[in-house]
Order: sequence, then structure tokens, then C-alpha cells
Amino acid sequence: MKLSSPTSRSRSLPLAWSLSLLACCGFEASSPVEAADRPNILWITSEDNSPYLGCYGDPLARSPNLDRLASQGVRYRNAFANAPVCSTARTTLITGMYACSLGVHNHRSRVRIPDAFRPYPEHLRAAGYYCTNNAKTDYNVANAGKPWDESSARAHYRNRRPGQPFFAVFNLTTSHESQVAPREGVDVETLRLPPGEVVLPPYHPGTPAIRADWANYYDRITAMDRQAGALIEELGKEGLADRTIVFYYSDHGGALPRGKRNIHDSGTRVPLIVRFPQGWEHLAPARPGDWVEQPVSFVDFPATLLSLAGVPIPAHYQGRAFLGEQKAAPREHVFLFRGRMDERYDTVRAIRDERFRFVRNYSPHRPWGQHYSYPFDVLPSMRSWHEEYGAGRCDPVQARYWQPKPSEELYEIASDPFEIRNLADDPRHASRLAEMRRTLRDEMVALRDIGFIPEAMFDRLAGDGTIYDYARSDAYPIDRIVELADEATSRDPAALDHLIAALDDPHPVVRYWGAVGCLVLEGRAAPARAKLLARLGDEWADVRVAAAEALGYLGEGDAALDTLATVLGGSNVYEQLVALTSLDFMQAAGTVPLERVRTLLKGRTFTDNPARIADYLLNLE
Repeated sequence: MKLSSPTSRSRSLPLAWSLSLLACCGFEASSPVEAADRPNILWITSEDNSPYLGCYGDPLARSPNLDRLASQGVRYRNAFANAPVCSTARTTLITGMYACSLGVHNHRSRVRIPDAFRPYPEHLRAAGYYCTNNAKTDYNVANAGKPWDESSARAHYRNRRPGQPFFAVFNLTTSHESQVAPREGVDVETLRLPPGEVVLPPYHPGTPAIRADWANYYDRITAMDRQAGALIEELGKEGLADRTIVFYYSDHGGALPRGKRNIHDSGTRVPLIVRFPQGWEHLAPARPGDWVEQPVSFVDFPATLLSLAGVPIPAHYQGRAFLGEQKAAPREHVFLFRGRMDERYDTVRAIRDERFRFVRNYSPHRPWGQHYSYPFDVLPSMRSWHEEYGAGRCDPVQARYWQPKPSEELYEIASDPFEIRNLADDPRHASRLAEMRRTLRDEMVALRDIGFIPEAMFDRLAGDGTIYDYARSDAYPIDRIVELADEATSRDPAALDHLIAALDDPHPVVRYWGAVGCLVLEGRAAPARAKLLARLGDEWADVRVAAAEALGYLGEGDAALDTLATVLGGSNVYEQLVALTSLDFMQAAGTVPLERVRTLLKGRTFTDNPARIADYLLNLE
């Protein structure tokens, strides 16, 4: 199959590819640019924090070291992780490609990509850079190899040869979601920020647990700031500050509920500070202390890194360099996506420019606040919010997180930074909505977005190749599928005839979206009953599962349970996962009794993500 990307720049790179091959074979390549003419580059990456920093205007933050770095460098106001969870965001970073264009958009999935698409450190190493990572990787790519000179908790630029330029990444985990809750034995009165003084976003109810998590989170950010400051100070003590470009950014948005895993600003917007040393200040886009407004995202970072290092940018990269000699024209918007996170599926796409965010929910029948076992385990704030909702104590804005989503969302960020006033139905914004809808669709089609293919179908469709190869073949009718997915998730009964026709289509992904559309319509899909019953015998489990859940709303719970039981008895964990997900939402909707679901699960053994949902259902009160 043809390996080409419609979003690639036309660029011939024989030198970069030759250098990469030399590096992979163990040869030391000479760079077209002398070492003395190349900067060192230091990336300081923190985990799970939106721009909750003093230099970004947060009055509750205490971040003196990063504030100082910002005064010496430039701050990007509109910097984004393309996905709101670590592995998918980091996979976009390491490849220079949108994870959903490679099929690696599902959290911790281990999917093969074409061997020609090598991680960016290999290009830097081939050009003579010493590349270290300390220490998190978390790439979804099964064949990422070992791209670093050293990747460990001891990895350090000190281990390079004398005079060798370096690229070093230090990952700070102090502000990670797992660190948010006050530690056992710590009295909330000892927190720097009294919980009662926390200014909560309007979507969070003001419970003691939520306030305590926020207060401790600000403490963790202050601790992270100290660690970042130590790395910057160490650079100076090594005598390298005047030769090193320093980046600081977070791997995605914040750790509190409705932060990571969510495609809004709270989950995708990140701080980005870049400091240029004397001698390279001509590469800076603005003066020290200034803001840069242009939108940038993680897919742009590898191209930017290679541009700063004087290394040719591979032609297949989908990002645009925003710094360096190969700087491209600024973006007008960034493209954002999410797929499966842990054990829960939720397909969402979005674009964000300097003023507006448009969100397209392809799982509108699922709430944002699905039951993810990990945050429910580690975040008292998540449990508290859910309890408030269950007790009926949330106002409409706070309750929205736990309810089915609108198909489309449109927010004006300047006037609505928390994105709580959806303008998608406002006629005053109809033209903007239509324009952003078209732009998003064009992005997805150009990328041949693999996120519309159910994860369990990947291996079979890819055959001996990769799912990326498959998606770029004529066998993947991306235009038709995106159009159908839009119809299927519009909640418009007028689309039902098309959905029924899709159930008989020869392509399994088309049949899948036909079944999903009937599920979204619930009881209004009654005319599709016969076709849905026929799909219970489909050769593809994802089609059978979607049809079964849809039939639950049409009084066919027994047939649905029989079908789901068969899928659970198989060996494909992704098929088991979608079947368990449907069982969960069917019992919640009352289309099948919880006790029958439990009877179906008892005596079965599941692993990994399917085990999480099974345990949840077996222990649900």
C-alpha cells in the first residue's frame, strides 16, 4: 500500500534519512552544521497541569522559578496537547504525527506504525546530538525501538562526549493526577493555600474534598516549580546556560476532574515557555517577557526541535516548525482528538483557534464523566463530585459532566474561559459554526483519521501491514464514513433511513456507524428493529455489540444479552471491552436489569481494562 500523507509538506530529505540510517546502524554521523554552531536544547516537562502558574496570571499559584524563566523567555498563550492524556500526547510528540492518523490514539494501545516513521531523537542523534530522556516514555507505538542514547532515571546530558551538543528531556511527575489528593496523615490546615480560599471553576461543586484536592494540587505545582528551578540552576552551574535553549511545558491539561481526558481547554491547553540564550536570541519570536499568540500544538514540537537544531524535517511530519530556520507559516487553529482512555471509549474531535473552540462529539450518548476506575480510586474530588450529582445537589452546569453530551459544542474562550456556555445553537454564531464544522471535517478527511475505526477491527483490517497503511488505501472510504458518523451522532430522526441502509453496507465500519446511529436515537430507531436483529449475526463483533445495545431500547434485551455473552466468551480484549461497556450503559438505562448483567459476568475471568469494568459492575451498589 502507498505510504503517503495528504497533510505532508513536499520536501526532499535524502540527507536526513541517510543520517538516520547511519545512526540506526551504529555509525556516528557528521552533521552539516558544526557542533559549535548548534544550540543545546533542554526540555522540562511536567505532568497534568494546565497553565496554573503565576506567569500565566493565576493569582493562587506560587511558581517563582517558572515565572523567572518566563521573564527571560517567551510565553505561548495558545499552546495545546493534541490529546488530553499522557500516552497519546507523548506519541504525537515522539512521531511528529497526529496519533489518530497512525492508529495510536487509544491510551496505552501498542500499535505498529510504518518502520520508516522513526522517532525524532534518531534524527537528532544522526546529526550528532546526544539525546537523553529522564525518564517517562509511555509511547503507544509497538515498534518505537530504543531512540535515545539513554532513557532512564539516571539519564543526563553530562554523559555526552566533550563538545557534543545535547538534547535532554526531564519529566517531572510531581503534579501528576496520582499526587493530587492530600497524602494520608497530612492535615489540610498545613496546606499553603487554605482550601476555603480556592476559587473553584463553576463546574465543580464546593465540597471539602474538592477544595482540599485543589489546594494540594497548587502545592504540588509549587513543588514541581522547585524541581524545574533546580534543573535550570544546574544548567547554569554546568556553564551551559549560554548555549542552551530551554523549553518548559506540561504533557496535557490539569489533573482535577474535567481536566485530563477532556478535550476542552482544561484538558488540552498547556503552558509553554521558551528561553533563548545569547547568540540564539535572533530565533526568538518576541522579546523576553512577551506573549506569543499563535496557536501551536504537540504535533509541531518535533519539527520545531529539528528546525532549531539545523536538522532537515522529515517529509511525513504533520507538524509545522514554529521556531528556527525552517519555521513555517503560523497555524490558524490546532486539531485535537481523543479516543479510548483507560477502559472507556469516547470519540471526540475539536479545533481551537485564538478565540473559539469547536467540539464534535462522536459518542454523544456517553457522558464526559464515565466511570474511569483510576481517577475514582485516586481522586477524592472525583468521588465527591459524583456523590453530589447522585444526591441531586449539583446545579445544571455541575451536573452536565455526568450527562449525555451535545453532538456539537462551540465556545468563545475570552468571554467563557471555563467553556460552560455552548453557542452551537445560537443563531448569531451559525456562520462560524458552519465554518469550523467544515474545517474540522477537512482535517479529519485529509488525515484519513483512523479514530472512526473500532479498535478491535485494527488487526484484521491491517492484515500483514499496519492500520496506517490500510487507512491510506482505497479500502478505507473516509469521506463516506465521516459523513455517516456525523449523521449517526446528530440525534436527527430524519437520518434513520440512511442509518438503516448503512446496516446492509459491505464495509464493516459503515455498518458499525449505522448501528451506533440507531443506538443514539434510542426508541426512535424502532423502524430499524429487523435490520438490527439481523446485525446480531454480523461477522464483526463491534457491529454486533452496537446493534445489541440499540436493541435494548427496543425491548429486545434478551437477544442483546445473548449476543453480548457470546462476545464476552471470545479472546479479543477490545471486543470484550466494548461488550462490557454496553452492558454497563444498558443496566444504567434500565434496558436490562443489573442482576442479569451480574449473572452473566459471574464465573468469567477478565484481564486489564475489561476486568476494571467487570469489577465495577459486580460491585455496583
